Amino acid sequence: MRYVIIGAGAVGGTIGVLLADAGRDVTLVARGAHLDALRERGLTLRTPRGTVSARLPAAAGPGGPPLPADTVLVLTVKSQDTVAALTIWADAPVAGGGTAGERLPVVLAQNGVANEPAALRLFARVHPVCVWLPATHLEPGVVVANGHPHPGMLHLGRYPTGTDDTGRAVAADLTAAGFVAPVRDDVMRWKYGKLLANLGNGLQALLGRDVPEPLSTLVRAEGEAALAAAGIPHTTREEEAAARGDLVSHRPVDGETRSGGSTWQSLARGAGSAEADHLNGEIVLLGRLHGVPTPVNAAVQTAVRQAVRERIPAGGYPRGELEKLVG
Repeated sequence: MRYVIIGAGAVGGTIGVLLADAGRDVTLVARGAHLDALRERGLTLRTPRGTVSARLPAAAGPGGPPLPADTVLVLTVKSQDTVAALTIWADAPVAGGGTAGERLPVVLAQNGVANEPAALRLFARVHPVCVWLPATHLEPGVVVANGHPHPGMLHLGRYPTGTDDTGRAVAADLTAAGFVAPVRDDVMRWKYGKLLANLGNGLQALLGRDVPEPLSTLVRAEGEAALAAAGIPHTTREEEAAARGDLVSHRPVDGETRSGGSTWQSLARGAGSAEADHLNGEIVLLGRLHGVPTPVNAAVQTAVRQAVRERIPAGGYPRGELEKLVG
């Protein structure tokens, strides 16, 4: 199979370079200065084991010859960019006739749970991935992946439920590339568990590493209450820890620990958007639908949007202002 990694940042860059290093055919899709760097000097992946550099085909989007029929599209953009990316790629022609949306699988290696229904509107074959992959992308052309002894654990399935041969084949390729890649009938249950863990991403982005314990406890408690009211099952912390075991842990790279999570990185790069509306906002949506108060998650949403709009640096949001928003 051939892989097109749509969004070659922290997660996509790590997956793309390691798949290519394992002998798979990989094309990276990026934009701006990062795309320029990929074309000029390739992508450098720094890991606890050492550095891997890859000169891979890099593109801004579809537009060349028809995609080969054995192509797998791997979407790794942030959730706020999902609809735009899906729309661009759904109508890309495929060799032998038809379009990507009709014929090709799309693998969603993303945080959040809104990507899957959005994808199913445009793609017939949707494969969710629950991503446990600690990586950072702050500099064009460079990704730092801190996972050890494996770079990450990527749970794969089919949306809305089940598994299939494509998912198993992708999992086999990811395993060959060094990842732990379990195939699960209930992958969305794992993604909802990851959503609960990701509710603290916005707090970390706003306040830095020293997030007050009451706030981190409250965002998760609201999330669990909203999922319970909606009747949505999710994995528990204990189940996740047992699955992860000692297969993926954080290790320093060149003596440096990971700076922050995905939302922190968006603020640090001045990316112009962040994913809180698709993480904390998912809980706010469910709370409003099912009558569950979610004031802390709503406050995080509002504060992250303000930080993006006013270019408040990562970790630089005033704690007192956030507490006022919580009320």
